[in-house]
Amino acid sequence: MTPPSLRDLPLADDYDPNSMPVDKARAHIRAFLTPVTTVERVHIRDALGRVLAEDVVSTMNVPSHDNSGMDGYAVRHADLAADADVTLQVIGTSFAGAPYQGSVSPGQAVRIMTGGTVPKECDAVIMQERAKAADGKVTLGLGAKKGQNIRRAGEDLAVGQIVFHKGQPVRAAELGMLASLGIIEVSVLRRLRVAFFSTGDELVSLGGTLGAGQIYDSNRYTIFGMLSRLGFEVLDMGVIRDTPEAVEQAFEAASKVADVVITSGGVSVGDADYVKQMLDRLGDVLFWKIAMKPGRPLAFGKIGNAHFFGLPGNPVAVMVTFYQFVRDALMVLSGRTNLEPVATFKARLTAPVKKAPGRTEFQRGILTRDDSGEWTVRTTGDQGSGILSSMSLANCFVVLPTDQGNTEPGAMVDVQVFEGVI
Repeated sequence: MTPPSLRDLPLADDYDPNSMPVDKARAHIRAFLTPVTTVERVHIRDALGRVLAEDVVSTMNVPSHDNSGMDGYAVRHADLAADADVTLQVIGTSFAGAPYQGSVSPGQAVRIMTGGTVPKECDAVIMQERAKAADGKVTLGLGAKKGQNIRRAGEDLAVGQIVFHKGQPVRAAELGMLASLGIIEVSVLRRLRVAFFSTGDELVSLGGTLGAGQIYDSNRYTIFGMLSRLGFEVLDMGVIRDTPEAVEQAFEAASKVADVVITSGGVSVGDADYVKQMLDRLGDVLFWKIAMKPGRPLAFGKIGNAHFFGLPGNPVAVMVTFYQFVRDALMVLSGRTNLEPVATFKARLTAPVKKAPGRTEFQRGILTRDDSGEWTVRTTGDQGSGILSSMSLANCFVVLPTDQGNTEPGAMVDVQVFEGVI
């Protein structure tokens, strides 16, 4: 399906005080994304973290044969009595990888190990804890059911079954399943290429000397970490001086080599004039004012063939907007089709939280489990958007909806856990 034109999306060029809700901004971004389509054939070990470019179909049954789910005795259920113990002759043993080769007649049983092939005449496995063996015979008790403790051929996967769908990421579990099918190579989408840079004359790269009023650029390293953890190909273009010429050259260069361009800084009210004019020449970019804290300004659109995200300059706002808008968008652009919504769950607040109604807030929180096993959360303290240490101390966002005000201890609040995400 062809994405809508950016011209169809709402504008907020004049920074209208009617800010866009978070969910609406997410929906607008999602509708405009065009995933990568280039396919690569790779060994399954190199497929870890990649996105499948086609369905994977099983060419065999898994397991390939009926086998035992435990150590015990394979028997014919018809030999068992409903009201008395039964003693059967043990005629052999079936090991995993070394099945019993003979047939099983009435009154006979086969000793069987976990994973061992179940003889075709047998239709139940009695666990060894319910059997008494002596002198080449085994006595079995009551209560056995037909088919018990047998893992059937094709029970996990059947021939012709779709194992994994196009757009699914390959994780450790998928690698094991692919190997269990004897698959050596799979088709995956190429890695998403993401270029990023910071803007601002006050920023100095590591190794440089700070002048009056200057600070070291931390945002590039934060963005690098978040992108690298997601498995994308990252292109760090450094710090760009805050002049129209330098910024325009950086945008042109980045858009030619990347699928996505991400910047930090230069999208707030005071910076927007020349940036907007320059981006209008290079592509279609909208400037939005999001009803959220931190991270109010956000720019989104396309520069040439590259998608563009302009993030705020404050360090915490960079991380919040990346997590709330950019992360899922990048997943979609990489070809993911089974992306789940941002996961939230409830925790009990243990300290008061200050908040004014009117916008969604993402406060940094510390999530713990108390002695009763209940999840509790408190904020890290000062929630200023420039306090990057609050993100290091935190392990979750406390998500406070638009209409919520000050919240007292004991209230249940929504939290989003960092681990595995940021």
